[in-house]
Amino acid sequence: MLIHDTALVFGRYARQTLRSRFQLLFGVLMPLMYLLFFGPLLTGLPLGARGDSWQVLVPGLLLQLGLFGASFAGFAIIIEKQMGVVERMRVTPVGRLPLLLGRVLRDAALFVFQAVLLVLAAVAMGLRAPLGGILIGFGFVAVLTVALASLSYALALRVPKPQEFGPVVNAVSMPSMLLSGLMLPMALAPAWLDALSHLMPFRYLVDAVRAAYVGDYTGPAMLYGVLVAAGFAAVAVTVGTRVFREAGA
Repeated sequence: MLIHDTALVFGRYARQTLRSRFQLLFGVLMPLMYLLFFGPLLTGLPLGARGDSWQVLVPGLLLQLGLFGASFAGFAIIIEKQMGVVERMRVTPVGRLPLLLGRVLRDAALFVFQAVLLVLAAVAMGLRAPLGGILIGFGFVAVLTVALASLSYALALRVPKPQEFGPVVNAVSMPSMLLSGLMLPMALAPAWLDALSHLMPFRYLVDAVRAAYVGDYTGPAMLYGVLVAAGFAAVAVTVGTRVFREAGA
């Protein structure tokens, strides 16, 4: 029943997404602008990491896509609360975990699709990376999306007013991006800032994807990235499921 119910919820939200070309394509616009207008500035610069500038920048943009896109996913459930959709779902026999998983898996599929478009554009601009590394990058985008979307939906069910959701997400997502080295490796940062960045889970994810983009699949960066991503996703889904059950969503 878990798989069946999750598939039903996933199908409902996937059909909504497929009917909106704006949602399919607009989310990739900001990372694409960074790629087009910021990427060429890094060409030939010593970035303190293995690989060329594209192998450093593109992994960060992939995780930036998941970070900002999934963090704001909760806006959808705020709209559903206002329209009474959440109230109608409360009386259905579908479990609370499938209600969450169906949503976050739709989000993961959406952002992986946008990540594919971003990588194709990067390849056209000069990115060269092994296929295995590129696929691993998509995997990290999916796991990050599942984790952050779960927390985003949980927050959306908790905040009393829609106006409070956006500022809270911005207050968390912007420092997370800056302290994780998504745009530039933290090896370029002062020692105190580099040490502080190790407290951010996204630091380990972007280091793992950058390692994969240079063909390093077995090093410590990959190990730490996989462990942190799996642990973060497990905690986030647990928190999200608990909030869904308490809220009767």
